Amino acid sequence: MTLSNKRRVKLLADENIPLESIRLLKERGIDVASVIEHKTGMSDESVLELANSQKRILVTFDKDFGELVFRHKRSSSGVVLLRFVPKSPQDVAKSFDNLMSLNLDIENRFTVIEKDRIRTLPNPNKQE
Repeated sequence: MTLSNKRRVKLLADENIPLESIRLLKERGIDVASVIEHKTGMSDESVLELANSQKRILVTFDKDFGELVFRHKRSSSGVVLLRFVPKSPQDVAKSFDNLMSLNLDIENRFTVIEKDRIRTLPNPNKQE
């Protein structure tokens, strides 16, 4: 994915994404906002609604968003679930670099980044 495509991706980082990781993503030219900029302690449903209202893809370590999207059929502009324990804030940014290099469409998808693989699933309730 080219840098111009990276800039088109709009992300919302959940509270559990380190601020240093967010800074590194911004340095890479990615449009990323943080839930912390709005309000701390928001419910998962409110976080998902915020991402949808801003047409941003939610980036999180919280598996509960899978439950919201698949079991509770909440709409989503997209979710990237990080399923690994980062050793540093750079690990989060590097995992996103890897995702972008694959040129996958992550909008309106549920994407899971694990230590050794990336899976992307159709979002059954995509945001219109």
